[in-house]
Amino acid sequence: MYYSVLDIFAGAGGFSLGFQLAGADIIGAIEIDRWACETFQFNHPEAKVIQSDITTMTDEQIMTMFGKIRPNIILGGPPCQGFSICNKNSCDHKDPRNSLFEEFIRVGRLLKPQIMIMENVPNLVKARTANGELVIDIVIAKLREIGYEVNYRILDATDYGIPQIRKRLFVVASTIKLNTPFPEKTHSIMSTPDFLEAHLDKCPTLWDAISDLPEIKAREGEEECAYSKPPQNNYQRLLRAGSNKLFNHKAMNHSQRLVARFATMMWGDSTANVPDHLRPLKRNSAEFSEKTYGQNNRRMHPDRQCHTIAASFYANFVHPYMNRNFTTREGARIQSFPDWYVFKGKPTVVSHKLLQREGRVEEKYLCQYNQVGNAVPPLLAKAIAENIINQLRS
Repeated sequence: MYYSVLDIFAGAGGFSLGFQLAGADIIGAIEIDRWACETFQFNHPEAKVIQSDITTMTDEQIMTMFGKIRPNIILGGPPCQGFSICNKNSCDHKDPRNSLFEEFIRVGRLLKPQIMIMENVPNLVKARTANGELVIDIVIAKLREIGYEVNYRILDATDYGIPQIRKRLFVVASTIKLNTPFPEKTHSIMSTPDFLEAHLDKCPTLWDAISDLPEIKAREGEEECAYSKPPQNNYQRLLRAGSNKLFNHKAMNHSQRLVARFATMMWGDSTANVPDHLRPLKRNSAEFSEKTYGQNNRRMHPDRQCHTIAASFYANFVHPYMNRNFTTREGARIQSFPDWYVFKGKPTVVSHKLLQREGRVEEKYLCQYNQVGNAVPPLLAKAIAENIINQLRS
């Protein structure tokens, strides 16, 4: 049977890619960011990609665009920065991004797909409204109002063979009762008795993900280049399938001082561990900054799974062996994007806060690093997709 997918709050298309890899057709996407739309369209050329703020789109516009080709499945990752800072005692009730799930539900009410899947940060299960209601309870109630069975679970990417410690919340709404709304684990990060008894595969490590990529220093690399060595393992063979070259493997233009700082760092060290004379300086000043951030520029262990690839991961991690941050392609490998998937737009942009202050909002787009970090890991999306599509078919 034919299964079609519409992705809203689509970003660069990682969620959609997983469903495509599971055999579904990606018919459309709605995304506000221009560069993310360019990436989505380039990699999903058959899809109808709409660059728009969904809150400004009327019901009639949505029905005109997608009503005749009603998708079986709607995916959505409403921006979640407001939820990210929520906990049991506090939540940013005024953050407008916290209500964008209403738009996800609106599209479902209009198009009536068999399946709706929302992805978000784990803290959404703790987030509360100003009057104390749990946001997740509201989401479930609203989906049930429009005729869906609803299940939710926090999934860890390492359980599905992605070399990254990344936990995300998935809400699955369906018009039929799913016996198993979520896929069974396929991988483990440790060779424990449970691992052996369950016949789980060993989850790849960071080095398993990137060791075959060309070894480049700071300021080196290209947006398009050749492979320099053959694949070293099955994970690399999987992600290299269908591509005869590499894209987006360009190192950042670090200063000599930053490279020297990285050179002092051992695995697990961060900016907080560097010698005093290499401490970060204040912006536009020769004075040392009094602030140190332990989560910034941490050198990753090669034989472990990577920490969560966030939107600003270019400043989070240092390569295990090279004295530089990760490239976009290395981040994409850790996220499980295949090598043929090309990210458009600039590799990096200046601070969005700075652009806002200087009135340069026309330059405020999601750079390649942002697009990679915001994405649902495609292999995790593929596991979710295969589990659901197999049940729909049966």
